[in-house]
Amino acid sequence: MDKTAQQIYGGKVRIRVCGLSWKDEKLLLVNHFGLYHHDFWAPPGGGIEFGDHAETNLEREFAEETGLVVKTEELQFICELIQPPLHAIELFFNVMVIGGKLITGSDPEMDEKQQIIKQVQYLSIAEIDRMPDSHKHGLFRFAKSRDKIMGLRGYLKI
Repeated sequence: MDKTAQQIYGGKVRIRVCGLSWKDEKLLLVNHFGLYHHDFWAPPGGGIEFGDHAETNLEREFAEETGLVVKTEELQFICELIQPPLHAIELFFNVMVIGGKLITGSDPEMDEKQQIIKQVQYLSIAEIDRMPDSHKHGLFRFAKSRDKIMGLRGYLKI
């Protein structure tokens, strides 16, 4: 893990919000580099800031990372990752795109020269399946189709 990313995200429990945005049969994913020594694809999202509701945080994260304006819909499932130095509890919501233009955004917690967001793209489940497990969010171990992802409920340990 990149030293700066470890200082920002490591050694504490981080509560995150993540959004599932579908376009036809493709899911929007963000490619991060620096969390690991390889690409890592995950749905857009980020840490909850004190004093803001989960929905407000998720809508802000989408704007920062993807340029899209979204409306937060229902909570679908929760994932917990414990992989030292990272420990995250992630609330996954369905979102509806209501505006904006898809771009590769940035992470405001990282300075311009150390950005970890490399790419933002809608990917098919087949494209996601072809990635090594270590290169994609752990939720894809539980579900390998749109219907199964949409059917995930409850608490998942990843």
